[in-house]
Order: sequence, then C-alpha cells, then structure tokens
Amino acid sequence: MNLQRLIQDGQLAARIAVVIASRPCKGVELARQAGLDVHIVSFKKAADVADYSDDITARLSEAGAKLVVMAGFLSMWKIPPQFTGRVINIHPALLPSFGGQGMYGLRVHQAVLQAGCKVTGCTVHFVTNEYDRGPIILQRTVDVMEDDTPETLADRVFQQECIALPAAVALAAQRRLRIEGDRVRVLKARGEK
Repeated sequence: MNLQRLIQDGQLAARIAVVIASRPCKGVELARQAGLDVHIVSFKKAADVADYSDDITARLSEAGAKLVVMAGFLSMWKIPPQFTGRVINIHPALLPSFGGQGMYGLRVHQAVLQAGCKVTGCTVHFVTNEYDRGPIILQRTVDVMEDDTPETLADRVFQQECIALPAAVALAAQRRLRIEGDRVRVLKARGEK
C-alpha cells in the first residue's frame, strides 16, 4: 500500500498492474479496497512448484508486468528466463546475513537480537531461484537498541523498508540498475555528474 500511495501522490512513476498472493491475508484485502487487480494463487493447491510457477508467470505476463515486486511473498516461484533481472524483493535484514528459507518476519529480528548485532536493517535485492541470494540493489540500516524486542526492532526496520522499496522501484523504472555478475551498479541519472 506504501507503493500505491506514492504512485497516487505522484511521487513514484509506476503502475501496479496486478497483485498476486499465495493465500488470503490483510494485504489482499487492502489491495482489493484500493481497486487493484488481485489474484490468490494457492501454493498448497498446485500440483508442484513448476505448475505453481507457470500459473504466476502467466498472470504476470497477461497483466503486462515489467517489474515484479515481492514484498512478503513467501512461496517459491521459480523465476522463468523472461523475468530474470525483473524481480525484486525486500528482506528485513542486511543480507547475506539472516536470510534464506524460513527467515521472515519476527524470526529474522529474533535471530538478529540473539546474535547480538548492533546494526540491522533491510535489503532490496534482485530475486533468483535461491532464497535471498540475488544481487543487492540497496540497503538501509537501523541501530539495535539494548532494550529492543523483535517487535520494536521490526517496527524500526519496517520504517526503512518503506523508504528502500520505493527507491529501488524508482531506480528500476528509470532503468538505472545494471546487474554485473553478483553486483548491481546504480547508473547515474541523466545530467547527474
């Protein structure tokens, strides 16, 4: 909804073509209330990962999606060749630490606290067919406080996610991201020195 709000306010030059979720959730209801085209593609009802992935790919292609943003999407979607370099994700930690299958939500923040980290944050990265392993686009940080709980830490990281994800979408929309091996180069804007 953060992206939709920024689009409506003219602060983000993008359009949400379709919303796909793997199960009913608050995000589905909010997207429907905003008048967005919403589909639930159940991972549990699919024959296998390939069938599930084909269904998602077909819906994205039908909607004309140029960039796919995975924000809270936890099911495995095998990225087909035509979407390579066109799928981004936001993760609530500084990858490559605290990522991978099963590392989401409060689990991430609990792990950060248990490890005694002094800094954490969020990462926007390109998605590959390995959990949380794609090239990093950008990261934002927050200090870990002595009295933090997973919930208080999650709140502060989420504030940074609301800045990082739109920034990455804007860079992608401006065609300023170039993947070079395992790294992402952010190209200068026209007229920028």
